Amino acid sequence: MRKPLVAALFALAIAGAGAAPAVAAPRSAPTSAGTGTAAQPASVARTATASGTATIQAVNFAGTVSLSNCSGSVIRFPSSADTDPALVLSNGHCLETGFPSPGEVIVDQSSSRSFGLLNSSGSRVATLRASKVAYSTMTDTDITIYQLTKTYAQIKSSYGISALTLADTHPVAGTAISVVSGYWKEIYNCSVDGFVYRLKEGDWTWKDSVRYTSACHTIGGTSGSPVVDQATGKVVAVNNTGNEDGETCTVNNPCEVDESGNVTVRQGINYAEETYQIPACFGAGNKLNLSASGCVLPKP
Repeated sequence: MRKPLVAALFALAIAGAGAAPAVAAPRSAPTSAGTGTAAQPASVARTATASGTATIQAVNFAGTVSLSNCSGSVIRFPSSADTDPALVLSNGHCLETGFPSPGEVIVDQSSSRSFGLLNSSGSRVATLRASKVAYSTMTDTDITIYQLTKTYAQIKSSYGISALTLADTHPVAGTAISVVSGYWKEIYNCSVDGFVYRLKEGDWTWKDSVRYTSACHTIGGTSGSPVVDQATGKVVAVNNTGNEDGETCTVNNPCEVDESGNVTVRQGINYAEETYQIPACFGAGNKLNLSASGCVLPKP
């Protein structure tokens, strides 16, 4: 799990977990903003060429957030209204009250957690605050979704920052992506290498995970970073883990399990959890509805 060790141990102490995952130890801060150029006002900026074909500019930090121990982003769904309360997406293992146990689903839990809102260059322009944890789990996926005290319109009006939109279709292998860490202010650029039937780490198992090509060598603190499709600017996954030591299915060393039960270990390769299934579980006003048609997220 990609979050700093000190924060992880604190979370473990709170949770009182015995077999909860330890996480990646922090490393020195990057000296630059990665290979991405963060100088545009939107997550992905486009310019027209002489032939009229749009070219993709680098993904930047606008709309991402820094947490006390992880990364995240202000997100909206295709059907969200500007007047809806804004949401922040991060990992389930970034939850401030500790790692959700296998099979555990948390909904409507009170929270006043704060988030540092970043602009396109990675500068912190505001502090946003949660009103509650709308949804959190580490079962089948690894997500926490916070509801904020401000609407999208209020954030846009006050700080000039728009939310990132979650794609509601399955990501595609070969897609060029950027993993944008608000914690480190670092952008990792690579491609979707493929999909993992089951990704197992310690006591946790995730379904249909995204595997990156080797260029996205994410580190501790990148947990919860949005994975952005460079062609659309939409979020297609949330960064969450990688195999550090070549061990098999242990904490910090997830393994791939195929439909026949065959296990593959890819040391140095990192992963994310898909997010296309999330929009179907939220209705008008960004209200969670796990009984909605098409909603496949685990239920309490």
